[in-house]
Amino acid sequence: MRSTRFCIMLPAALLLLGGPQGISEAPQTIDVVASKFSYSPSEIKLKKGQTVTLVFHSSDVTHGVKLPELNIDCAIQKGKKTEVTVTPSETGQFFGKCAYFCGKGHGSMILQINVVE
Repeated sequence: MRSTRFCIMLPAALLLLGGPQGISEAPQTIDVVASKFSYSPSEIKLKKGQTVTLVFHSSDVTHGVKLPELNIDCAIQKGKKTEVTVTPSETGQFFGKCAYFCGKGHGSMILQINVVE
């Protein structure tokens, strides 16, 4: 009977302690769709020190995103996903711009990333 309690209590203890050592959680993923002339979502909130994978998609033509403060600089091609993993080390508001000219509204294509504590 004692071993049965141990089997029931161990999973609960692992949940409380954050899981067994050596097993790390996969980073959170956020899908971002680029299209003429916006990103959706256009604003993302991240936590400082928390690893996140941004998964970019294009709905029409090749776009990109360039955000030097978070070391993001990538092309986003239609029909392909582009994954960028970031771990923000500073709080603040950061603005990424489309890195490929995509038409008359290109200059207004901005992705805002807010990093909070």
